[in-house]
Amino acid sequence: MQHRQLKDFPDGFLWGAASAAYQVEGAWNADGKGESVWDVFTREPGRTFKGSNGEVAVDHYHRYAEDVALMAEMGMKAYRFSVSWPRIFPDGRGTPNEAGLAFYDRLIDALLANGIEPVLTLYHWDLPQALQAEYGGWEDRRIIADFAHYCVTLFQRFGGKVKYWVSLNEQNYNLTNAYQLGTHPPAVQDRKRFFCANHHAFLANATMIAAFRQHVPQGQIGPSFAYSPAYPASSAPADMLAFENAEEFTNYWWLDTYCFGRYPQAALAHLQAAGEAPDILPGDEAILRNGRPDFIGVNYYQTLTFTENSLDGVTMQRINTTGQKGTTPASGVPGLYKTAPNPNLTTTNWDWSIDPTGLRIGLRRLASRYALPLMITENGLGEFDQLEHGKVHDSYRIDYLRSHLHACREAITDGVDLIGYCAWSFTDILSWLNGYQKRYGFVYIDRDETDAKTLQRIPKDSFYWYQGVIANNGADV
Repeated sequence: MQHRQLKDFPDGFLWGAASAAYQVEGAWNADGKGESVWDVFTREPGRTFKGSNGEVAVDHYHRYAEDVALMAEMGMKAYRFSVSWPRIFPDGRGTPNEAGLAFYDRLIDALLANGIEPVLTLYHWDLPQALQAEYGGWEDRRIIADFAHYCVTLFQRFGGKVKYWVSLNEQNYNLTNAYQLGTHPPAVQDRKRFFCANHHAFLANATMIAAFRQHVPQGQIGPSFAYSPAYPASSAPADMLAFENAEEFTNYWWLDTYCFGRYPQAALAHLQAAGEAPDILPGDEAILRNGRPDFIGVNYYQTLTFTENSLDGVTMQRINTTGQKGTTPASGVPGLYKTAPNPNLTTTNWDWSIDPTGLRIGLRRLASRYALPLMITENGLGEFDQLEHGKVHDSYRIDYLRSHLHACREAITDGVDLIGYCAWSFTDILSWLNGYQKRYGFVYIDRDETDAKTLQRIPKDSFYWYQGVIANNGADV
């Protein structure tokens, strides 16, 4: 579609930015917090870039007031953050840790005092280590009840102050790394266990959403999905079939289950024939159908292009975590699909394709298939930012964000109900496996992988650009 004139962003649009507890908070054992799986995993040699971890991170736990003041200076309308499960329940269950709850009370109250809508993510990968050790975390059905107990505690505490909630963040990306690539805890490579863990996560998500309806009836909740819309490498029928396979196994497997309460048919049939399907017990399908979301959170960074893959072809491969451009190998599932370069797109130093039109395509696909409002819960550019004479000139990030916001405006004109945009991220953060060198933030943090340094907050050029975007409600994009 080509438009002579684009629609404006809607009134009340949630202009925001995002973070995650483990990546920003630090204070890993402060005030009664228990260990998460990431606290343990990052101490194992070779797991992360230069052994980086979130023990201090960017010290948001102690500096949240300073960070919220910067958000207010920017004019942000929303801040998406996650709650650390082991900060609330050090052992995963039991009596909640009041000091942990009080921290999030202070953060939420500070946001509201500055006119910033809190968008609370319930789970952003920091599973309590106690539950992983006791029964294997997401591989055991006991986690459904423990997760629901944790979530209801937050609903009861914060439900009167928080309207927008995100249930599970990037279940697809996290569990793929955890159970297929072996690069997230518990570092397993087993497709049967992968689909088992996912099934329990789906049940936990749906069970928790059903409880949400009772405790926060005026609220809105949805999962945050790492969405990479699929493209075929060519119009050859074999590539078109590979594209269909990829879309079903890498996107619809999660989105259909969240939104329709059922698995996509062809993918489930394939897994049943291969002996890799999850064990679906009586009553599971009813639970899934009863826990459908109010909106879909979209974490968009890139599209992926697919071609055919033989039965003895390419298997799943680890991604580039060093920033050495051109080092990402082809990755796939034999007999289904494998990735291929897209000659029409440029890439970042981490080999992620830069494709704003892909965002528009993806938003349209989701809106047409699921007929739900959408919120962009992550979108941003990780790069090697340099501090020069007290400033960071990140024009490349401004270009990236501007082009993607323009795509959002085109999608709105196409009819997509887009309610917000939370850039990733507000400050620089720990980038999980990539350390601190891969910087995403509007605000530079003075630290690196091995030295926390001063942790000084320094707004980048993109900070002031986004300030202007928010002030005119995106009229210039």
